[in-house]
Amino acid sequence: MQEKYSPSQLEQAAQAYWETQSAFRVSADPSLPKYYCLSMFPYPSGKLHMGHVRNYTIGDVLSRYHRMRGFNVLQPMGWDAFGLPAENAAIKNNVPPARWTRENIATMKQQLQALGFAIDWSRELATCDADYYKWNQWLFLRMLEKGIAYKKTQVVNWDPVDQTVLANEQVIDGRGWRTGALVEKREIPGYYLGITQYAEELLNDLDTLDGWPERVKLMQANWIGKSVGVRFAFTHGIRDESGQLIDDGKLWVFTTRADTIMGVTFCAVAAEHPLASFAARNDPELAAFIEECKQGSVMEADMATMEKAGRPTGLSVTHPLTGEEIPVWVGNYVLMSYGDGAVMAVPAHDERDFAFAKKYQLPIRQVIDVAGQNFSADAWQDWYADKENGVCVNSGTLNGLNVLDGLAYAAAVDKVAELLAAKGLGDKKVQWRLRDWGISRQRYWGCPIPIIHCAKCGDVPVPDSQLPVVLPEDCVPDGSGNPLNRLTSFIDCACPQCGSAAKRETDTMDTFVDSSWYYARYASGQTERAMVDEETNYWMTVDQYIGGIEHAILHLLYSRFWTKVMRDMGLVNYREPFARLLTQGMVLKTAFFHKPENGGKNYYWEEDITIARGPQGQITGASLKDGTKLEFEMTTMSKSKNNGVDPQAIIDQYGADTARLFMMFAAPPEQTLEWSDAGVEGAYRFLRRLWSFAHAAQARIRPLGSAAVPDKLAADALAGVRREIHLNLKQANYDLGKQQFNTVVSAAMKMLNALEKAPQEDAETAFVIHEGLSILLRLLSPITPHISHALWRELGYGEDILQARWPEPLEAALAQDELELVLQVNGKHRGNLRVPASADKAAIEAAALAAETAQKYMEGKPAKKVVVVPGRLVNIVV
Repeated sequence: MQEKYSPSQLEQAAQAYWETQSAFRVSADPSLPKYYCLSMFPYPSGKLHMGHVRNYTIGDVLSRYHRMRGFNVLQPMGWDAFGLPAENAAIKNNVPPARWTRENIATMKQQLQALGFAIDWSRELATCDADYYKWNQWLFLRMLEKGIAYKKTQVVNWDPVDQTVLANEQVIDGRGWRTGALVEKREIPGYYLGITQYAEELLNDLDTLDGWPERVKLMQANWIGKSVGVRFAFTHGIRDESGQLIDDGKLWVFTTRADTIMGVTFCAVAAEHPLASFAARNDPELAAFIEECKQGSVMEADMATMEKAGRPTGLSVTHPLTGEEIPVWVGNYVLMSYGDGAVMAVPAHDERDFAFAKKYQLPIRQVIDVAGQNFSADAWQDWYADKENGVCVNSGTLNGLNVLDGLAYAAAVDKVAELLAAKGLGDKKVQWRLRDWGISRQRYWGCPIPIIHCAKCGDVPVPDSQLPVVLPEDCVPDGSGNPLNRLTSFIDCACPQCGSAAKRETDTMDTFVDSSWYYARYASGQTERAMVDEETNYWMTVDQYIGGIEHAILHLLYSRFWTKVMRDMGLVNYREPFARLLTQGMVLKTAFFHKPENGGKNYYWEEDITIARGPQGQITGASLKDGTKLEFEMTTMSKSKNNGVDPQAIIDQYGADTARLFMMFAAPPEQTLEWSDAGVEGAYRFLRRLWSFAHAAQARIRPLGSAAVPDKLAADALAGVRREIHLNLKQANYDLGKQQFNTVVSAAMKMLNALEKAPQEDAETAFVIHEGLSILLRLLSPITPHISHALWRELGYGEDILQARWPEPLEAALAQDELELVLQVNGKHRGNLRVPASADKAAIEAAALAAETAQKYMEGKPAKKVVVVPGRLVNIVV
């Protein structure tokens, strides 16, 4: 055994051993309990970052731990390889996205392997491989047959420079996030997936996900957004140029507050609403405002914070219960894609409507009252929106509906629905915030949509025998739109139905499609015959899924939807993909910046500046070489902030085990982790200490082989060392169940401290160190697998620590002849008291009262009572 710890050498050796043994390649084995651990697969951007290292180390610790506990463990890896970043890199570097992507995959795979992750690489996939996305196309066609997939025209965000649809999140201040071009609202055809058909099940099944964080389930529930209310119509006689009533003379709205219907003082419609378009024909100011609305964001977060603005249309509709004429406005906060593109406005009882009415001097009419409150239209008060305690007033037949055990709100809603239904103008309805999933993207680097456009036959699905529709990989985007539109070798084809000349669809699928089922493909052994095979039902559901909170809504929701579709098509027998979810915190590091006079922040790398530190090493100031003072902040690691740390640099300097150990020790997995160079150094020092201790002990413990610790240790100090080892093991096993890896590392450090204190002169010490190191190495093995592998072999425990049993604390080692209790007088710590472990309460009280320390602080006073907390303390009250 070499004297000094050399991480590079031993890590390469361990990885070579695992490779030759195919140590992590697994298959279904019904005789074993299974454990499927999955971390969200990465986008191949070029290099791993510390967020990747943390994410995958968490998964690897859980995978190795469960393997040593006897589970058949699957931990696969692949690449979320399609997407716009590859196109942008291709434009910048003038290379095909395929080449850029595959080069990055090779680099990142090498980095993952250098970290020693226990990955079954035989199941590796990349979503840009045709043998994977073939099944995107195949299932899309099955959805098309069953009416789950369909084509429709809808308003979208259109970037006129990139010539592509943008997601709401990619529109910033009305401009494309990449080009900065003013975004247009366009009506274009596209394909949609009917996720709303599964809305009820997606919502209800959240209750079965006991292993998910509550905040994630709440985020999904809010996104699905089930609302029970009333949908009804305001009637009107507005006719278009042909003399036809617009929308059959009905302006439909949906409300969850039908009890306030008598307080409607105006209606607001979206800029794209037919009534808005009609009114704008002869109103240039309104037309300009409508165009301005069409340029804006349609993100709900933006809508909630933007200033509410509107313009009158000069049109009015008729209130269905009172017959009152209600003016119609166009509002920038009304979305055509939600509900019917119109809302009833009740300024007195909706804060948004209140602000709008105040701004444009529109009527505010109170129709809800709460006992003991005074209403005023001067300023908004929170109680105006109180539906639990409110009673209808100024509302005709609805007045005073407070007799049903205080359920005035429910009674009023039922009454309004009854009145509207009698007129044929509305009824109670369940409405969902969730909208069908538009998957068409006017981009090149994605999965082709398998549709052929024929002048005679219309839109024709590509036959299964012609799948996959292979994406050409030699195109180089230039920023002027989808290059497939100019590639005749791809577009031109024959119609599968009539044989006539036809054109292929050039839109590609949203990349969320690729990530919506990869977990099931991993679990299928990469079969070529089908989308998934019978093995998926053995491995699924995923026992532990790990990834960032930023994916809490869309990715997880789409994956749940995709699973349910596959179940309904008989492909799988499970209804949810992920049993347990862990959303790891971000990795933070200090960033240094200067704010120039023209605004913004200029960031600087640490090596380019001078940093002042305090006595504990804390940063107290920073400056450029020319003396310019810099500000600093703890923030997410990012290349743009010049505060990223290259994982490879850490591996080269300290080894992969140090990187893994620091990541697990610095913070609990759900919390943010603050990067610390000193913390990395500390992790490295611990591993060197461990190696040095094992090197010094090897001559004494290697000959012991499988010898056990004697039943009775002669030295109390040695028994205390052993007890400390097993107590820390007991705590560590508990913490592993809670996924609190930082305290597991802490327990390992305490074990090494205890072993270093073992009395060296005692003949039985070697037995205790032999057992203690065996426990310590197994405990560390999931976190620092390389050094654990090497020391396990060097110290003669066995060939492969992966085959060792997970350690469990021994009751014999935890047993004590004596207990040491804290001794208190009047609640103040006055010393310690040793008593026999078998002592009962009366014996402990007597020993405490007889103790010299207790007598001193009792000052001759009699004890009023003695409180004994078993195993912990005794308190004498005088």
